Amino acid sequence: MTIHKKGQAHWEGDLKRGKGTISTESGALQQQPYGFNTRFEDKPGTNPEELIGAAHAACFSMALSMMLGQAGHTPQSIDTTADVSLDKQGEGFAITKIALDSTIKLPGIDSTAFDEIINKAKAGCPVSQVLNAEITLNYRLEN
Repeated sequence: MTIHKKGQAHWEGDLKRGKGTISTESGALQQQPYGFNTRFEDKPGTNPEELIGAAHAACFSMALSMMLGQAGHTPQSIDTTADVSLDKQGEGFAITKIALDSTIKLPGIDSTAFDEIINKAKAGCPVSQVLNAEITLNYRLEN
């Protein structure tokens, strides 16, 4: 079974003065503005890196919840941030690193078992698998 999800972008103009909008098929984003100024100058709007970060944080959190459930544990909460690093490389830019930072509330789990599960979730979530960047993980288990 293949599941298809769609994102859409529209762009007008050159790189620095141009502008665009990003939308999702689900309607979660509808013509959200993006451009050089939202990507490199912290102006209002979105950018590809924060969207990748949000997607990665969500995917990792869901993968961790699934893997914990398979081991017989239900987390009270999982809060994850993904810090996406965009670095200049040669003539362009590259996403070189994504630092996942997660706080998990889960009473009654052995820390050794948890370490194994959370690292499997980091490597196994579909977004981690598609990214060509160093992915690090820092986490706090609150039990």
